[in-house]
Amino acid sequence: MSDPGKADDLLAQIPASGRQGPPPVHLWNPPFCGAIDMRIARDGSWFYMGTPIGRKALVKLFSGILRRDGDDYFLVTPVEKVGIRVDDAPFVAVSLQVEGSGEAQVLRFVTQVGDEVEAGAEHPLRVALDPHSQEPAPYLHVRANLEALIHRNVFYQLVELAEPRQIDGRSWLGVWSRGTFFPLGPQD
Repeated sequence: MSDPGKADDLLAQIPASGRQGPPPVHLWNPPFCGAIDMRIARDGSWFYMGTPIGRKALVKLFSGILRRDGDDYFLVTPVEKVGIRVDDAPFVAVSLQVEGSGEAQVLRFVTQVGDEVEAGAEHPLRVALDPHSQEPAPYLHVRANLEALIHRNVFYQLVELAEPRQIDGRSWLGVWSRGTFFPLGPQD
């Protein structure tokens, strides 16, 4: 970007589209133009130059041009690619809807930016354990190498839905969604 401090320049480059869903940032290969002072906090709040971005429509727009390459996050347009900081995961799953039960159950999550994602083979759930505290950190694959941290209250809902299952001779508690079993943690 000519002036990496101007998020407005980046916004002006996003092509207008009548299609639903995020733009095809995975197809865009613009040159890297440096980093801008934008950060996504662990709770899903977006900041620009240290100030919270309060306009939800603006956050939604930026979230649509977000891409992760390796461990780095970028906002990508057809003409420019700028780096941003992400404290944990760029999205937070803030609500859960449950349809059905058992193997036929479908878990539908909604993120803080309004994306709806159904857990399943294409959108797996995973739980990482903090190596020191052993506290679980649950995640949901949202799209193209981007995840949502599952909010604590939503994780408690998942735990209430959990049922036991033997995996490699060990008893696990987990949940079903779209025919896939997702372990949340060992039962023993």
